[in-house]
Amino acid sequence: MAKTAVVKTRIMSVFIVIPTYNERDNIGALGRAIFALGVPDLKMIVVDDASPDGTADAVRELAALYPVHLIGRPAKRGLGTAYAEAFRAILAGQICDWGVPDHVIQMDADWSHDPTVIPRLLEAVQDADVVIGSRYIAGGGIRNWDRARRALSFFANVYARAVLGVPYRDLTAGFKCYRRAALEAIDWGEVSSMGYNFQIETVYKVHRKGLRITEIPIVFTERKHGVSKMNLGIIIESFRKVLLLRLRG
Repeated sequence: MAKTAVVKTRIMSVFIVIPTYNERDNIGALGRAIFALGVPDLKMIVVDDASPDGTADAVRELAALYPVHLIGRPAKRGLGTAYAEAFRAILAGQICDWGVPDHVIQMDADWSHDPTVIPRLLEAVQDADVVIGSRYIAGGGIRNWDRARRALSFFANVYARAVLGVPYRDLTAGFKCYRRAALEAIDWGEVSSMGYNFQIETVYKVHRKGLRITEIPIVFTERKHGVSKMNLGIIIESFRKVLLLRLRG
């Protein structure tokens, strides 16, 4: 893995939040790669939904070496609820004795998000409130998806952008960096998306607050190990929820 320059701007504290379900084969190596970047005052929070493959044990092994905190949940409850639970705990200062960070990054556990992009996210957030790692701007892209999945993802973003009246090219992106103020601007009691529509809902809520959102290009690579969590129910939820978001304003 190529060595990436550490962000030169002053970063007081960075938390990375990673939801997991059956990611034992990925989470240990991913965590080591993230901490190898040398980002100052970086900590990791893993939200695991009772993975039967022993993901939580792999996280505990990682926590013996690095500042990693495990939020264990008793059942599979969905990506959106995992992020929302972690963000609420972070903002309340309930994660160990770590305090409340200046920046929070969210990313997948399956290597579809390249950890070496993290310094670029942190650099870009110096001039924004939310930075989206985007597949659909110049320089971005997707690897290892078939044409049907590419078309579905692209159309979902065109649909959401048109219905919500926002300019962002990759509303469904899961690789983001937030300033603390952006997370604080969201009423987490009102966030209702359980699945991947969480990505759209949170960006839309921040946009409605008038905060600064920018996109940087990333290349998304389909997971190295395990099975994708995408299914028809998640897709249907996304189309329905986008309409509800616009109607509620």
